[in-house]
This record gives sequence, C-alpha cells and structure tokens, in this order.
Amino acid sequence: MKYLAPGVWRLAENPRPLINVYLAEDVLIDAGRRWDTGRIRRQTANLNLSLLALTHAHPDHQGSAKAICEDRGIALACHEADVDAIEGRRPIAATKHPLAKAFARLWQGPPHKVDRVLHEGDEVAGFRVIHAPGHAPGEVIYWRQSDRVAICGDVIRNISFLTLRNRLDEPPIDLTPDPAQNRLSIRKLVELNPSLILPGHGPPVTDMAGFERFAARLPKLAPRCGVREGRGGAIDSAATL
Repeated sequence: MKYLAPGVWRLAENPRPLINVYLAEDVLIDAGRRWDTGRIRRQTANLNLSLLALTHAHPDHQGSAKAICEDRGIALACHEADVDAIEGRRPIAATKHPLAKAFARLWQGPPHKVDRVLHEGDEVAGFRVIHAPGHAPGEVIYWRQSDRVAICGDVIRNISFLTLRNRLDEPPIDLTPDPAQNRLSIRKLVELNPSLILPGHGPPVTDMAGFERFAARLPKLAPRCGVREGRGGAIDSAATL
C-alpha cells in the first residue's frame, strides 16, 4: 500500500493507480470492480477493518463490496441517494449509454444491504461526508478539515483513460447522469481549499494551483459532449504519488 497522508493509504494496483481503493484508519473507501476482490483481500488480510464506505454506487467502486463485507464481517455504508442502487432496486450502470451498460456487465458486484446510510455532515474515519452529486446521485467527498485532505471519488479524475497518463479532467459525460451538476460539485471541492485530493481514478492531486486553473476553465453552462479526451478544462498533471 502507498502512504498518502496521516492514517490514509492507497491499495496497490499495477501498473498504475487506475481504480483506487483507499484505507482511512480502519475504514476501506470504495471496493473497485468485482475482480478486485483478490487484491483487496491480500492487502488487507492482516488489518482490522470496521467499515466499507463507498464514494458512490458505480460498478468500478462497488464491485467487491459484498464479498469484502461478508468476508470480513463489516458493515457497508453509502450516501442515502445511492442506497437503492447498492441494494439492487436501481441499475448500477452509471447511465443508459451502451458503454456504461457494458462496464456494468463486466465490473459490477451483487447487491448488498447498506448497513449505514450516510448523510451530509456525517463522520467516517475522521472525514466529514459532503454530498457532491452529478456523476452519481449519491456521490460524496470525504473531507478532513485538520489537514485539508479530500477523498473525492469521481468528482474529478487524474488520469487519461486512453493513455493512462496523469490528466486532470471531469468524468466522461457518457458515464455521468448530470455533468452540469458535477461541475457544481467540482466548484464545491475548490471552495474547500484542499491541500491534497485523492480521486477515484489516477494518482493524488498535489498541485492545487493547477487544480484551480482546471476548475476555472470549465464552462459554466452546456456540458461537453462525448467521451473523447482533451476538452473542457482538462489539463496535464504532474502528480506522481
């Protein structure tokens, strides 16, 4: 595992941190795809875990949730707006786009009961829950005020899915139900004034000036169309942690 901040680690993934799973004290944050179960089991085998908390209910974040919760006898937590998806009453696929449906078929895990329903202002492992919808109805940022660390799920990403190079960008529109709302959540993240951003995809964001430039370039209206790279406010990032 990679140490990132006091009490916070990222589970290893080769060759790059593409689908991130974090450990905050004794709480797992996200559960990758269903085939990530093995790496999560191996890297947490000797650790005491108390909870698995999701940033949102998409198949690359909930895939191993049921297996890990049942293996370790721990509770599952997510925001109230995503409970129906996690428990199987709403599709896990991010949108109705064929690409989103294909990812769901490949990655999603079985439904599982949500034991702890999260709301704005709740605390998880010393992080405050901040609702940040757009990419998913129940997307959240886990925010620690003491050192300004933000675990932000897919509010932003720091990797190109085409080249696997570091690149600050929005989540793809075809995988985002409400891109305009997600831009408001990006601005909410800016207003927190973070010192370190830990995204769901890619390495940590450590260049806060670069992040602010990225956010400032985002159009205020008319979200970008398609999933091609290099539009909107996307900028190359030098983060390597």
